[in-house]
Amino acid sequence: MAKHGRRFLEAEKMVERGREYEPAEAVAVLKSMPHPKFNETVELHLRLNVDPRHADQQVRSTVMLPSGTGQTVRVMAFVEGEAVRAAQEAGAEYVGTDEYIERIQGGWTDFDVTIATPQVMGKVGRLGRVLGPRGLMPNPRTGTVVQAEDVAKAIHELKQGRVEFRTDRTANLHIPVGKISFSESELMANIVAIMNAIVASRPAAAKGQFIKSVTLTATMSPALPLNITAASTLRAA
Repeated sequence: MAKHGRRFLEAEKMVERGREYEPAEAVAVLKSMPHPKFNETVELHLRLNVDPRHADQQVRSTVMLPSGTGQTVRVMAFVEGEAVRAAQEAGAEYVGTDEYIERIQGGWTDFDVTIATPQVMGKVGRLGRVLGPRGLMPNPRTGTVVQAEDVAKAIHELKQGRVEFRTDRTANLHIPVGKISFSESELMANIVAIMNAIVASRPAAAKGQFIKSVTLTATMSPALPLNITAASTLRAA
């Protein structure tokens, strides 16, 4: 069994065993814990009552985080023609098709998200084996395959805090909420947006209680179980 350090054990004492926290209270407790020297990422972990093996029970969507993610997002834009200039001016780190497709086929994936126009998806489709397992393949369902005139807008959104969530093979979601340096109100604004998006993404085929558990944690901190009802009914202030 892995041994935890003194800082983690001190933080763990602040979590009341067997208790489900109200979201705002959990954020306050997490913020007050002793933290490592680096700026931890705060995350929500959810277990859903769905079977991802069935296409009609998969949960996948995107959400704009009002407070952003606190991270620098490196964008790979697969575009050609007039969209090249739009992507460059919008701040995409890498812009083009053939050159980058060749590099990616060679194993290069030094970016965080991709975006493409429908016209180049025939070329980009060859990268499915590389980008697919990493969750980097452009997809219309997540707003990363867009018309040329919408390229700049999509890149701005990705830079400002648009994140994708998708159930894994065990019906769990893992979604970044922000950084531990964020204020309580900033973290809560992001949590509200995430929970609203998840509730709205409930598949019609899902039966019974949709959300089975919600947990708030940070990279190297103990987890705080949230009250499911309270988390599911959060509304923006």
